[in-house]
Amino acid sequence: MVSPKRFPISAFEFAESRERERERERERERMGAVNIWNAMEVAEGARENGSSAIHSSSLTVDHSLPLPEMSPRLIGLCKDLFKKWSKLDNSHFSVETISGGITNLLLKVSVREANGNVVSMTVRLYGPNTEYVIDRERELQAIGYLSAAGFGAKLLGVFGNGMVQSFINARTLTPSDMRKPKLAAEIAKQLRSFHQVEIPGSKEPQLWIEIFKFFQKASTLTFDEDEKQNKYETISFEEVNAEVIELKELTGRLDSPVVFAHNDLLSGNLMFNDEEEKLYFIDFEYGSYNYKGFDIGNHFNEYAGYDCDYSLYPSRDEQYHFFRHYLEPEKPLEVSDKHLEALYVETNTYRLASHLYWAVWALIQAKMSPIDFDYLSYFFLRYNEYKKQKENCFSLAQYFLSRSRTG
Repeated sequence: MVSPKRFPISAFEFAESRERERERERERERMGAVNIWNAMEVAEGARENGSSAIHSSSLTVDHSLPLPEMSPRLIGLCKDLFKKWSKLDNSHFSVETISGGITNLLLKVSVREANGNVVSMTVRLYGPNTEYVIDRERELQAIGYLSAAGFGAKLLGVFGNGMVQSFINARTLTPSDMRKPKLAAEIAKQLRSFHQVEIPGSKEPQLWIEIFKFFQKASTLTFDEDEKQNKYETISFEEVNAEVIELKELTGRLDSPVVFAHNDLLSGNLMFNDEEEKLYFIDFEYGSYNYKGFDIGNHFNEYAGYDCDYSLYPSRDEQYHFFRHYLEPEKPLEVSDKHLEALYVETNTYRLASHLYWAVWALIQAKMSPIDFDYLSYFFLRYNEYKKQKENCFSLAQYFLSRSRTG
């Protein structure tokens, strides 16, 4: 995202900007926002749980700064977090952008230590206002356990608006990579292992809790821009609410197992080292206990790629290939037709829940996110795809359930 140019402002403009800031604060209070976590407290809690290597800093880094202005601030942050580098000249540090998503910014910081050794880290800067849709405390708690189980990068430090992790030497997958049979099989195997990680705390599935929480906020918004407000007012929230309730009732009858789910397994959160042929899951922002079918269905929706071409959703054969390696990683060809069909129905019903989840999520982002992305249009894209697929998916689930009842 390009940072806006900065010019001197008048006293009147300054007063206006302060009033806009106060209005944003009032909006935050109305939306129920809270301070998600205090970096020092989170690091202290992590140390009490045995993760003594986690460092902490109260510093923050402005997400919107261009890289030349951001770099010295990142260097200062690293010196504050890791005292062994505090005396190094800034020339020992290099900073480069890895990627910029719609909820955070990733940067690589490399440090040439006094002995000539080079250490690289990933710095993740949280996007502004992401606390409305992401539970950072839950994310940070999970990272330690997931890292111990071999998933993602190691957590090295936390600071005012982000975290520092070990650097993963791998490339980010593309949407077309995910459907390649060999990679699809590896993703399935790793997802099975991911779902077996035990995270302390409540095991209550979060899907419907979060959808209703998002819905409550999303249905009471007002926009300053007339064009956005007019577009927003075309949404029938009574209809959306009815759809959520109907789908919740149907999926509840499928008895999908509750697992610790990634919940956002798109290509950008998958990395692969081609030389070592090693796959990595990253970015556990949305991780929570959830339904297995939702996690897989959400992943299949991401075959559509960044252009959201849902004609690329995997075929039954492609899904069965994935299911075989998920259900029996060592003996994929021995999975029964009965188990394949059950997981197919479960996944393709929860596929609909994925569309509703990200649709109502997008409305909150449309109001609160400063990132230049048309979130309102994204709501309609996901909600319309839900309606397009609803009849087939409902019929599939209802037919399966009726056969199950009759034995």
